[in-house]
Amino acid sequence: MSLAVIQMVSQPDVAVNLAQARRLLEQAAEAGARLAVLPENFAAMGRRDVAELGRAEAVGQGPILPWLKQAARDLKLWIVAGTLPLPPAAVPLGKACACSLLIDDQGQVVARYDKLHLFDVDVADNRGRYRESDDYAHGQRIVVADTPVGRLGLTVCYDLRFPELYSALREAGAELITAPSAFTAVTGAAHWDVLIRARAIETQCYILAAAQGGMHPGPRETYGHAAIVDPWGRIVAQQAQGEAVLLAERDSTEQASIRARMPVVSHRRLFAQGALRPANSAE
Repeated sequence: MSLAVIQMVSQPDVAVNLAQARRLLEQAAEAGARLAVLPENFAAMGRRDVAELGRAEAVGQGPILPWLKQAARDLKLWIVAGTLPLPPAAVPLGKACACSLLIDDQGQVVARYDKLHLFDVDVADNRGRYRESDDYAHGQRIVVADTPVGRLGLTVCYDLRFPELYSALREAGAELITAPSAFTAVTGAAHWDVLIRARAIETQCYILAAAQGGMHPGPRETYGHAAIVDPWGRIVAQQAQGEAVLLAERDSTEQASIRARMPVVSHRRLFAQGALRPANSAE
């Protein structure tokens, strides 16, 4: 089973979270996974000192990055490190970015994606108000990278609501797209399954949707329902709540067949030259 998606119920204690993540990654590796995806905020959930955490990691004084590299080496596993706070390279003393790292099985950082879309939203739950931009800076670019299981695009959580990002990743050659998340219970119940399936159908990619699923300090409840979705939009593995390791095999032959039978990329018209001019265009 070459693909693994992990669900956690992370808390503010980094050491406790890393111990839990290591146990779940070991399960994934023992089952034969080549790539495992951790959820958003896997190492620190509900912390407000993210800028300080990020700066410590950036200068080699934090616990998370060394742990990730060692886990990848020990388990011979490619890891998508959900998100962790890291400052932008150009502004090391500014706000942290919600950063998703791709680490190879030698413990090397292969790619870094900084979350483009920040969750500044009012939700009808116990917390009510979410303002990620208070703590995080916006990312600036899309990211794809080659892995042993295929060409991988990186996204995070709220990005799922912006299909143009997923179209851009498909245009860049993505065959699989990660979406480590921490959806609220309210928004997840309303939209999670629809969004992860729609992004798979539109892009004809596997969507690897790791998740947080349970109760956290704050109080905050996350929806869970981590899933692996195939390029036809079928949910091939899912877990409602609590910790879990979900496994699936990428069927590259079937994926190629889906893309050949329904070549949506070549059919796209919205951005074709001269197509779909505004109705009030003078030309």
